Amino acid sequence: MRVYQFSEQPYYPAWNEHSGSLRVIFPNRKCDPRVAADLFHRYYDEYQLTDELGLDIMLNEHHQTATCMSSAVVVGLAILARATQRARLLVLGYPIGHRPDPLRVAEELSTIDVISRGRLDMGFIKGIPYEIAASNQNPVHLMERFWEAHDFILKAMTTHDGTFNWEGDYFHYRQVNVWPRVWQEPHPPVWSTTGSTTQARVLGERGYVMATLGTGFGTRRIYDAYRNGYVAKHGKAPGADRFAYLGLVAVAKNREEARKRGELIAGYLRTSPIVYPPFRNPPGYLPPEDNARMMRGESPPRTYTKGGRVISMQTAPIDDLIDAGVLFCGTPDEVYDQLVAFCEHCGGMGNLLMMGHGGFLSHQQTVDNLSLFAREVFPRLKAYKQPDPEAALATVAA
Repeated sequence: MRVYQFSEQPYYPAWNEHSGSLRVIFPNRKCDPRVAADLFHRYYDEYQLTDELGLDIMLNEHHQTATCMSSAVVVGLAILARATQRARLLVLGYPIGHRPDPLRVAEELSTIDVISRGRLDMGFIKGIPYEIAASNQNPVHLMERFWEAHDFILKAMTTHDGTFNWEGDYFHYRQVNVWPRVWQEPHPPVWSTTGSTTQARVLGERGYVMATLGTGFGTRRIYDAYRNGYVAKHGKAPGADRFAYLGLVAVAKNREEARKRGELIAGYLRTSPIVYPPFRNPPGYLPPEDNARMMRGESPPRTYTKGGRVISMQTAPIDDLIDAGVLFCGTPDEVYDQLVAFCEHCGGMGNLLMMGHGGFLSHQQTVDNLSLFAREVFPRLKAYKQPDPEAALATVAA
């Protein structure tokens, strides 16, 4: 298993000053740039420690919010491409359907791949509903725009014999010739995220690495949809390396301290959904079947425990978050056992996107959390034998 450390790089000092929304309309006068600078330096120090500990790194991008200051993720990628030595750099992600210029995306990511000497993983994402207002895009056509941007970026990265012309429905270029060319051939690995079984099947057909975020023990249903799409296209079962899951991780020498850390990290879950209702689900953003599933409580922020009980990630106590596989929390032995149980339930999961920092967790607590995980949990996860892919596929067929 690979483990990618992740933080949303929040501006948490302002979290208690909102009036019902931490996104879109939360005024930036609440942000002291001197405090923000200190926080950015802290977060990059923690990412450099991650590299030194032998873990990989994940960054993301959100806009107009105090929950995530990483509004221009290419800046963080550029810093870490030079400042780290061995960690793979996963950007999960780039909301390419929102971007006005996919050529610029291809140039940025190609440059990052070269600076890092081939350590980039490209995560192309749809983006959460709150991004619609910030990008001023039409949510109805967002996925059509996403896939055209995707096709263009990959063509731009893999064309090496001069210029080409692109005339699409959303983007038009007369001469395309990306310099520098990518380090990894034919292009850096492609990842994406979804909580939808419909989109999971599409990602399975394409064979991309698929990540789910906070889907708990409902994750197996999404993974199985991916497996169906993958086998239909490729004629065999996908390996565990095709699956990724984002979970909060709080580990300490004793259970009491681990749960204190878990409560602090869970601040990420408590604050992320604080947004005015008009921005939560723009008309056309979700297909009708996913809207119906959400209203039935079958998707985040409501998720399932292993026993099938529905919880709300925003309000659930620590024990429920652990039972749901949203938070892996405890001593090193407990965290290892929780992660293995989750992998077994999912039929294999080869990439853990570990939120080892979140909410109000301090720098020292984060350093200790990451260091203890790297020393006492990660080596065992690397040695762990994933479930047989064919057996997982047989379970799907049954």
